[in-house]
Amino acid sequence: MLKKSVCIASVVAVLILSSLAAPESASSQSVEAAARAGDLSNRYRIVSNVTYLTANNWDAKLDVYVPREAGAPNPTLIYIHGGGWVGGSKETSWLQLLPYLEAGWSVVNVEYRLARVSLAPAAVEDCRCALRWVIRNAKQYNFDTTKLVVTGHSAGGHLSLTTGMLPPSAGLDRECPGSEELKVAAIVNWFGISDVVDLLDGANTKDYAVAWLSSMPNREEVARRVSPLTYVRSGLPPIITIHGDADPVVPYTHAVRLQEALNKAGVPNQLVTIPGGKHGGFSHDQTVRAFSAIRDFLSKHNLNGPSVEKKP
Repeated sequence: MLKKSVCIASVVAVLILSSLAAPESASSQSVEAAARAGDLSNRYRIVSNVTYLTANNWDAKLDVYVPREAGAPNPTLIYIHGGGWVGGSKETSWLQLLPYLEAGWSVVNVEYRLARVSLAPAAVEDCRCALRWVIRNAKQYNFDTTKLVVTGHSAGGHLSLTTGMLPPSAGLDRECPGSEELKVAAIVNWFGISDVVDLLDGANTKDYAVAWLSSMPNREEVARRVSPLTYVRSGLPPIITIHGDADPVVPYTHAVRLQEALNKAGVPNQLVTIPGGKHGGFSHDQTVRAFSAIRDFLSKHNLNGPSVEKKP
């Protein structure tokens, strides 16, 4: 908890120092940004490193951000970090939570087993367990289980898709069995992988995918089992995808193929294409466009969207 509090305090301090050094014309804007950040740190209670699962002698942990004055069930974001299933951490991704925190959401920031701890499908299983933890602990933290949105970037986008799309028949909920229905209200997929098999061989081979599946003899079978495209069917939650059409890490075709499959199945969805966009690192205007689309998409499905700040 201390680490998270220090991180937020550091952001506030940087914003205040920036405002002091800014030209007079920009000073009032910088001070306003610092004030907003300070207000944000005061409004949220942070519970860090909660163990939601122990597997392979490894504790899977998550952080919870809850509005201090939330007296009723609150819309809740589940964030899953990227890193190609081989790297990344929840600690290095927490700035991605800010648009939702500014909008008053509760947030759960999830870590999971990387390839060096356990190969596929462990990461998929862990994120499903994190969803079950959120549902089981909804009363304690005032999570609104009818307004759960799962999101992530890259491998986190893939895991957001599998977390929200998997049926019980997939058999990937056995690390944390229970009677709860594992259901989310929407999925926000930032340039996530939709076909893991595609990344194991051929023109789209990616080292991170090969490492995640390693040399297991049935790796194509496992890859198919953890691919979102395998589970496209009617009745899925609404899905919005943001993807750059020049992404060198996750082929843009993964977003196109996912949209085509979702359309065919009658699943509400939207693809936001970032022209010339790489693997994230979008410009300010591109980011505003993406978050504006997310806000409108979620609002269309009776969910308040994230905060969107535009430059004056």
